[in-house]
Amino acid sequence: MIIYKVGDEKKAMCGVCEAFRIVSYQLRDVPFDDGSGMVKNIIAGVCKTCDSVAVIPYQSVPAIKKQLQRQRKAVETRVPAHMIDLLNMASAELGATPDFVPLLLKYYIHQLASNPEAALHLVTLLTSELATGLANKRLSLKGREIGNDIEKLKTLSQIDNTTELLKGVVLMIHHDLLINPDAQRIAVLKSFVATVA
Repeated sequence: MIIYKVGDEKKAMCGVCEAFRIVSYQLRDVPFDDGSGMVKNIIAGVCKTCDSVAVIPYQSVPAIKKQLQRQRKAVETRVPAHMIDLLNMASAELGATPDFVPLLLKYYIHQLASNPEAALHLVTLLTSELATGLANKRLSLKGREIGNDIEKLKTLSQIDNTTELLKGVVLMIHHDLLINPDAQRIAVLKSFVATVA
């Protein structure tokens, strides 16, 4: 593996110039292609013609991975044990294992975060007997968008507490998949299970 130092130069393809150009390795802040963040102060090959980042050397990959891991914010909470059971049963109903539960929750949270009417229904679900109980099981969700989706859903549902919000989402999953099965949603989720299984 070649290690590049600041000031080293070589020829590389520049995506902006659409031609091979001389690049100079410099310290740069490099944004992710999807606009979700930035890796600060890494060695990157900068085109001497247009001053854009043309190439990232392999030695900078660990810094990029570290930044991506930071962006995968974890949402941690504790819920009553029976809620984990409800999620496991819903997952089984879709033909999936308990490993599918985090994806199921993230799917629901994302869908609810863009549906104000359904989001408001979470408050009603929290009045049921199933919403109560000693919070003795850990529930953890990780992802680059989960924090944003939860914040949107809190605003739409008017539920400020993350634990209460997630309990409401669990109860909605229970309602949609086990109590009053939504055939269309189940078909979509079964298709999703088939692609990730």
